[in-house]
Order: sequence, then structure tokens, then C-alpha cells
Amino acid sequence: MTILCVRFHLPPMYEAALPRLLGLLEEFTPVVEALPPDGALADLRGAERYFGRDAVELASVIRVRALALYGVDCVIGAGPGPMLARVALRDARPGLTRAVPAGGERDFLAGKPVAALPGVGPATARTLCEYGLDTLGRVAAAPLSTLQRLVGAKTGRELHEKANGVDRGRVVPNGIARSLAAERPFTRDELDPGRHRRALLSAAEELGSRLRAVDKVCRTLTLTVRYADRSATVRSRTLKEPTAHSAALTRTAYGLYEALGLQRARVRSVALRAEGLAPAEQASHQLTFDPVDEKVRRIEEVADRARAKFGPRAVMPGSLAA
Repeated sequence: MTILCVRFHLPPMYEAALPRLLGLLEEFTPVVEALPPDGALADLRGAERYFGRDAVELASVIRVRALALYGVDCVIGAGPGPMLARVALRDARPGLTRAVPAGGERDFLAGKPVAALPGVGPATARTLCEYGLDTLGRVAAAPLSTLQRLVGAKTGRELHEKANGVDRGRVVPNGIARSLAAERPFTRDELDPGRHRRALLSAAEELGSRLRAVDKVCRTLTLTVRYADRSATVRSRTLKEPTAHSAALTRTAYGLYEALGLQRARVRSVALRAEGLAPAEQASHQLTFDPVDEKVRRIEEVADRARAKFGPRAVMPGSLAA
């Protein structure tokens, strides 16, 4: 076992803690790939030799340090490759690392549903199940030519290899600042569109504040609406110009929500993700000569200073709405 897939049990709206937890992993290996909002992959090949412990033993140390330093528990899957580690994570429990048995990769995967394989979406899984290929063991035993006829040449070949335990993936170090997310869960399945919009307003203001705190702007905003039956709708929109302006993010979030045309939908949570981050100094701003817009921007600057001094709740959500 050389690869760990770690998912931290972060409280809602606490994604800002992830960079520090990634720093904890980087104390063991520089090869860490962030999986926002709450996970990471870590390649421990060098760490195993350096510390004289295998990846499962190091996983226990990581768990203890995360609890001791940050009060955050985690679940960990271990495998010879990233794909297998991610599948193992599905069976992991707090306090117990789930590891793929050495040499038993195919047997480990055999009884799992095809949807358990990373990269297999609902449409592919549905197609395979319609032909009786509902487990990875059956996919592994199916002729390659059959899979390629069902899902395409490239996808079929990759699916056949993965179902047989062949993991050609690698951990690609990256930065956590590629995206930021804010989620607003409801205490009960919420039907009221007004409450949906207030949650979006709060999430957009949080994203704007966090972007401005790290001197970033975003190019794309993604809305995820989760429903009572655990299904979800995801929609993205490219902004007219890269921004960290809360009012612009709010308008875009409202537009995405209204385009869904939800009628009496029982919503469990809404989440916004700012993607395509770039340094604010490289972004251009279209002058509007709108005194209201400029006033709101000045108020944002004051509110950001208040949050920095007194905490994130120093300014009530909605107080900056344009």
C-alpha cells in the first residue's frame, strides 16, 4: 500500500481548514493532491522508506495528529494506486483504515457495484446494469469487445482495466486554491423558495469575503442543489468578468437558481463553488459609473476589515446585498 485517500470530517462551512490539514499531510510527503472540499490523496512511497513504516501505520499517525492539532477526525483508504485507494475509502470507518489486500485487487473489487468505480457516472452505470454487468466482477469477466461496444472504445478499455485492479493513475500535487465552496444545509427539507434564496445570498457573501481575503477572483460559479431523495442538480455559469464582488456572485447564483425552474422542490442543501481562481491583481474591472455599485464595494471593504478583526459573524448575511 503506497497511496492514501483521506477524507476529513469537516463541519459545514469549514472548508477553510483544508489547507492546514493538507499541510499536515505534507509533513509526510510532498506528493499531495487536494480533493476539495474535504479530501486529499497522498503518495507515501518515499515516506515509507524514510519513516520505516508502511502506509497503513502512517495513516494512524496522520489520524492522531489531525485530532490532536485540529480536532478533526478522518477516514482513510489505502491502496497501491489512487483509484483503488478511493474505492477503499468507501468502506473506511473512523479509527480504522481500509486497505486493499496486496495481490487481491481484483477480488477486492469483484463484489462492488459498478458505480463504486471512480469515473463511472450514472449514465454509464445504467447502461452496464441493463446488460447485467452490475458488479465490477462481472465487468472484469466480460470480453473487452463487449464493453467497448456498450460504452465506447477508450472508456471500455479503461473500465476493463480498472475492474481487473489495474490502476494506472498517479497523485498529481496541486493547490487547494483552485476553487472555494460554501454550503448551506437546511435543518429540514425546505420547500420555501425565499429560504432557498436567502441561503444562496449567505453563501455568495461568504465566497466573496473569502475570495477577497486571499486576493483572488473567480471566473465560474457552480450551483449544487441537493434534494430530499439524495439526488442533486449541478449548474455552472461563466461570469461576465472575473470577480470577488459579493453582489455579482449573488446575482449569478440567483440566475442559476431561477433557471432550474424548481416547483415545490424539497431541498436539503444548496452550495456554491467559485472556480477558475486567479490573482485579483490580474483581473480587469469594467467601470460602470454606478454610484450604488461603488458604494457597495466600499461597504464590502469595511465589512471585510470588521470580519478580520471580530470574526466571520461580525457582519450579518444579507447586509451587503445590492
